[in-house]
Amino acid sequence: MRIARFSIDGNVAFGVVEGEGSGLPGDLVLDIIKGIPYADFELSGVKVPLSKVRLLPPVLPNKVVAFGRNYAEHAAELGNAVPDAPFAFFKPTTSVIGSGDSIEYPSFSSELHHEAELAVVIGRMCREVPRERVKDVIFGYTCANDVTARDVQKREKQWARAKGFDTSCPLGPWVETDLDPSDLTIQATVNGDQRQLGRTSEMIHSVEDLIVNISDAMTLLPGDVILTGTPAGVGPLNVGDEVAVSIEGIGTLTNKVIKRG
Repeated sequence: MRIARFSIDGNVAFGVVEGEGSGLPGDLVLDIIKGIPYADFELSGVKVPLSKVRLLPPVLPNKVVAFGRNYAEHAAELGNAVPDAPFAFFKPTTSVIGSGDSIEYPSFSSELHHEAELAVVIGRMCREVPRERVKDVIFGYTCANDVTARDVQKREKQWARAKGFDTSCPLGPWVETDLDPSDLTIQATVNGDQRQLGRTSEMIHSVEDLIVNISDAMTLLPGDVILTGTPAGVGPLNVGDEVAVSIEGIGTLTNKVIKRG
């Protein structure tokens, strides 16, 4: 099931996406959900064409926990060693945007990079999740772009500014709730040219590993997002570029880079 969050006529709602497609409106329609989708919900039967709404970030997370250097080839391309254990950092909620929203090139950077990632959306409050229960706490999966000011990341020991600036966490286009994340194609294109191509099976630490790791330290809440790392091929973004992240079984997240301010 694909669940989108959207606005129409000034109202915000969730809806189940019906029809075939990977991110373009086409003939897709939304059956509006009564309430929020994290618990059992009912469909209203009121349907609107996807082409008539504005897609929003599919969730409003309390926190975004991201894991770095979780693909060996990506760690190598930046000259970094593979960490012995999962390596986590945070992106603030103010960094989150949806598919179709603009990435604002930060004024303090001159080297902006794309990072295509599989994002996990948490579906229930949980802590210290045992490996065998991880699937029970997952709501679904979406596409993410961990946009990074690479020069700032290299210069500053903390990654807060490099990876946490406004618009640095595109998510979307929707959440896919019925998906096996263990071996999916993940790619990024810039202006239609392929930059990244990998498979989630190349992760050093699996989705289960990452959720066990972070839930040992903190409580996860419904709507929280876990970013699982990026495959090799990260590269520069310039003002005017259109970057698209596509993941098999989910769809395509598309954003354009604009000048900030």
